[in-house]
Amino acid sequence: QVQLVESGGGLVQAGGSLRLSCTASVRTFSSYTMGWFRQAPGKEREFAAAIDWIGSSTYYSDSVKGRFTISRDNDKNTVYLQMNSLKPEDTAVYYCAAGQRLLGRETSGYEYWGQGTQVTVSS
Repeated sequence: QVQLVESGGGLVQAGGSLRLSCTASVRTFSSYTMGWFRQAPGKEREFAAAIDWIGSSTYYSDSVKGRFTISRDNDKNTVYLQMNSLKPEDTAVYYCAAGQRLLGRETSGYEYWGQGTQVTVSS
């Protein structure tokens, strides 16, 4: 099994930054594609960013591209989401996800999920 634990969420003003972390309790962290998804109240969970097994390729949704950066440190079994220039519409619960499929934006491509961490951006 893969256990994912997110941290770093909180309240920030528009234009500010947050850095989310997700640490995995797994022996072979480097074998997993990692992704970040978010879900706002009353809305479906949507893709934000993903990174491949070795961190050489990344993929972002249009809504976060240029503002968010996903990275990973396989030695620490951790994936990060650096969020800059935050907007109120970024407010959501952010979920870390792990999968053993190719880099993608579909939730079906990820088999393990964290508990979520709340990000609230005030205007």
